[in-house]
Amino acid sequence: MQIWVGLGNPGGSYALHRHNVGFMAVDTIADMHGFSPWKARFQGLAAEGRIGAHKLLLLKPATFMNESGRAVGEAMRFFKLAPGDVTLFHDELDLAPMKVKVKMGGGTAGHNGLRSTDAHIGADFRRVRIGIGHPGHKDRVTGHVLGNYAKAEMDPLAEMLGAIAAEAPRLADGDDARFMNEVALRLRD
Repeated sequence: MQIWVGLGNPGGSYALHRHNVGFMAVDTIADMHGFSPWKARFQGLAAEGRIGAHKLLLLKPATFMNESGRAVGEAMRFFKLAPGDVTLFHDELDLAPMKVKVKMGGGTAGHNGLRSTDAHIGADFRRVRIGIGHPGHKDRVTGHVLGNYAKAEMDPLAEMLGAIAAEAPRLADGDDARFMNEVALRLRD
């Protein structure tokens, strides 16, 4: 069993925010791989399914970004899993828009969802970092992160989310390098 968590803020007004790209990623995975309908569980919404031979729980915490770790910790303890069985999908300022990188463990880089998860389960979880780019100056970060994707970004966003979902079996298998490579190949012009 693996838990894949999309980070975001609940509610329609946040739906297209860059900060919600984690929610978008797990929604796309659930749709493409035929997961169960979303149900209220673990202080969020959860869907269950399989990718290849792997059983997965997809989770969208409803606790708002700053308290995401509460939902992650509750689900992890319920299934008696370790932090290494948890994968977080989140927005990343320090990556170019629509770039996708995976890493195990690490710091929180000022990301409140990562900081909360780290506080609840420790740092040894896998991160799927989804680039949103940096607005250029630290005074513009909050508006950028909590701003909607621009109309011109919608097609590239859909392509990137589709690539993540299509290559999810490699992620489920633990082949992070191949996952990143195949996603990048799908997104080449």
